[in-house]
Amino acid sequence: MSEGVSGAGGLSDLPLDQVRTLLAVVDEGTFEAAALALHVTPSAVSQRVKALEQRTGRVLLLRTKPVRPTESGAVLVRLARQLARLERDAFAELGLTRDGEPARVSVAVNADSLATWFLDALVRLPPGSAPGLELRREDEDRTAVLLREGLVMAAVTSSPDPVPGCSVRPLGRMRYLPVATPEFTARYLRGRPARDALAEAPVITFDRRDDMQDAFVRGLGGGHGGASALRHRVPTNEGYTACVVAGLGWGLVTEAQADPALRSGRLVPLGVGGPVDVPLYWQQWKLDSPALAVVAEAVLTTAAESLRS
Repeated sequence: MSEGVSGAGGLSDLPLDQVRTLLAVVDEGTFEAAALALHVTPSAVSQRVKALEQRTGRVLLLRTKPVRPTESGAVLVRLARQLARLERDAFAELGLTRDGEPARVSVAVNADSLATWFLDALVRLPPGSAPGLELRREDEDRTAVLLREGLVMAAVTSSPDPVPGCSVRPLGRMRYLPVATPEFTARYLRGRPARDALAEAPVITFDRRDDMQDAFVRGLGGGHGGASALRHRVPTNEGYTACVVAGLGWGLVTEAQADPALRSGRLVPLGVGGPVDVPLYWQQWKLDSPALAVVAEAVLTTAAESLRS
């Protein structure tokens, strides 16, 4: 392979051993651990990474503990993962899958989808030939980060903007309903403007990054900065809904999970604002991967039946 660099920051063919070594350093966390995984010396690992940095004209790694890729390094890490995926698919199609290893597909999915409709998609996968799945739970507005870093092959995300090297297709809208128990609404909301009451009443949030409830209260107007500072953070979908049903606070509950409690009278609408719809998208690597195609078809079909169009 040519070792030359064409222009500032330009490059000719990338040596695969250097790209794979970069991935090993990022995955293992240190040059020494990568050397053990690759069965080479730490000096060889360091030389390969330096050669790749010289070839690309960019710093690719932050020499921290653990090692972290720079923005440019993350691009090559994603490339390395895609090459590894293509290699595994090629071996499988040739009947040369090593040690009987099944095809695997890694997917990032938000907790609410995982608890409501996404598992129905997995049931659609063809028995006997379905790939092994590695699911990574993450907020829908952060799953694209995992794609960008090459940590997953596909993601359910709220971003319509494709990550470089990925395609994007709409899935539908997930609806959230502002609800609370009858006792809660009688105690905190009766006789007061809702926007004032919700700025002070206890609220349930998913975690520190969850700002849906704050945005909902701000949308009611009145100059409030968001929901009450008196909040309970419950980082599981089932636990979140259970806390609202228990009367610990009000919250935005997915339509699928709120409906049974609304029908039984355990929850009631807050009667203000209205539902909140979050558009979801399916982003995936642009790879000719049969395993990924099977998963994508199941996800898109299930979403069309389960989410609002």
